Amino acid sequence: MVGHALKKNLLDSFFVGSDQFDLRREEETMRMFSYYEPDHVIHLAAKVGGIKANSDNLGTFYLDNIRINTNVLEAARKSGCSKVISLLSTCVYPDKAVYPLTEDQIHNGEPHSSNFAYAYAKRMLDVQSRAYRKQYGCNFITIIPNNLFGENDNYDLNDAHVIPAIMHKVFLAKQSNEDVVLWGDGSALREFTYSGDLAKIIMFLLDTYNAKEPINVGNTQEYSIRRVAGMIAKNMGFKGSIIWNTDMPTGQLRKPSDNSKLRRRGWGQEDYTPFETALKNSCDWFMQHYPRARGVR
Repeated sequence: MVGHALKKNLLDSFFVGSDQFDLRREEETMRMFSYYEPDHVIHLAAKVGGIKANSDNLGTFYLDNIRINTNVLEAARKSGCSKVISLLSTCVYPDKAVYPLTEDQIHNGEPHSSNFAYAYAKRMLDVQSRAYRKQYGCNFITIIPNNLFGENDNYDLNDAHVIPAIMHKVFLAKQSNEDVVLWGDGSALREFTYSGDLAKIIMFLLDTYNAKEPINVGNTQEYSIRRVAGMIAKNMGFKGSIIWNTDMPTGQLRKPSDNSKLRRRGWGQEDYTPFETALKNSCDWFMQHYPRARGVR
């Protein structure tokens, strides 16, 4: 998703898909770097999923992401890359933290139990980046977006994130003229960042940020999952009822982040696409590309 958004900004760069090289394998990762000989790397690769996929596959999520991150940074070091930008996630923050989440709190406690394995793997990406900077002088930086969404998302009902999962469920319910059932009670608050905005932020930080500390880059406006579901239903013309299954987990109540470090460097709130506009764009794209969208079976 973010890679597709970046293609609109980095026209003279190359993009390597997960079907081309298995980054969990050291030899394949080195082969990729030897073939392309990159000078700057934007490291987006990860095994990701929603709350169910994370909870059901803790060991797999940890191992795959540790392997991917370790191999990519080591290959970048050996290849002499000038700069690597790696994406973390707000899930790296402790479950018990001081809000809003600031970058200095990352290692102050355990992550939320629902996705602790993925979160620890992402934390180690920060640790490896700083270790390589200190030992080898590598200009490896890490950025922390919050919940991402946008065109070309993953809509698989078993492992999609919250917005694409709701989109897919609402679309299917509309097609079958049924009500839609969603997990939890909808009360959880989340911050959401449009993939097109993240692509622009990455471009911005390629030129302006070289510090060892991670930097929060997400849009800090909060929306309840219940409100988001209502907006998606409206955008898709869904007239049925939304039923909340409170026997299923709601997730962490809220985890607001602080993006003041990014704003001090010149990125303003007005530079983010309004959430309503970005969500409508994303809903329209999904409806236009169904059933060819990724993760739709």
